Amino acid sequence: MKTNQETKFENTFEEEVYEGLTAFPKYLSSKWFYDKKGDKLFQKIMALPEYYLTECERAIIEENKADIAQLFSDKTGFDLVELGAGDGKKTKILLQELVNSKLNFTYRPIDISQNVLDELEEDVLKRWPKLDIKTEQGTYFNILNKLSEQQKDRKMVIVVLGSNIGNLSHQYAVEFLTTIRKSMQPDDLLFMGFDQKKNPEVILKAYNDSQGVTESFNKNLLSRINQEMDANFEIDNFKHWPVYDPESGTTKSFLVSTKDQTITIQKLNLDIHFSAWESIHTEISQKYDDDIVNWLAQEAGLYIEKQYTDHQNYFTDYIFRIKK
Repeated sequence: MKTNQETKFENTFEEEVYEGLTAFPKYLSSKWFYDKKGDKLFQKIMALPEYYLTECERAIIEENKADIAQLFSDKTGFDLVELGAGDGKKTKILLQELVNSKLNFTYRPIDISQNVLDELEEDVLKRWPKLDIKTEQGTYFNILNKLSEQQKDRKMVIVVLGSNIGNLSHQYAVEFLTTIRKSMQPDDLLFMGFDQKKNPEVILKAYNDSQGVTESFNKNLLSRINQEMDANFEIDNFKHWPVYDPESGTTKSFLVSTKDQTITIQKLNLDIHFSAWESIHTEISQKYDDDIVNWLAQEAGLYIEKQYTDHQNYFTDYIFRIKK
């Protein structure tokens, strides 16, 4: 491995790629999957028959939308703050219900990808021209802290769909929930999806689909490094490899080098050697049950007020409040 100690990082992506690929074992954060191509690939993933999460949560929201809207409502209005909004496909079911119910609210989608936010805003205003939407690009907590300071006299409903919390270990999930709780007032709500433990075969197929879309999504991380940092990853020299541990409920995705090779990242002045079958850990996707979610909530100073589950018990959306 050749490095230049004077390497200057232009952004967080460069810094985290440097840190992850010079570590042992090697790793890269899944949050960097989402460039323009990655956004499109993830939208394809959500439409795959093997990727049950999207359809299960869509069915939950569709079936319970009136009850959910009633819980969200407030006489003085509220802010619907969505962390990791993506294309907002499932959220639009709720938006339609909120509009039909003539509720006073502002939709505030937050995402790391400005591209996906632009597309979301365009589509929302096309459907509901009078809907008050204010997009926010950046990391969840910086924006959430800003919003909580601005909206102390207005109810805030924080929405995290798609089991995004599953990308964190239990330790970091508690920290994630605690940070959200610190931004909440007593009347605020947190509406969050958690993928449930189930047949391991069902879970593995969701991360290794027959069309190879998830593989392309995982490998796009290397393509992005090639494009943005002038690297020479040969994408076909890496194998997409997901695994699931039913005891811990942890799914992990890896990119495995199929040969002995050295990669040069020109922009970082960095040479990285891979031994044959050495891996890069790219993603964690945690699965839960009610006991684990209750424990996470308690550790973070929250409690479960209500929950909604699909008919197969594959997925559950929980509504949390601050513990009194």
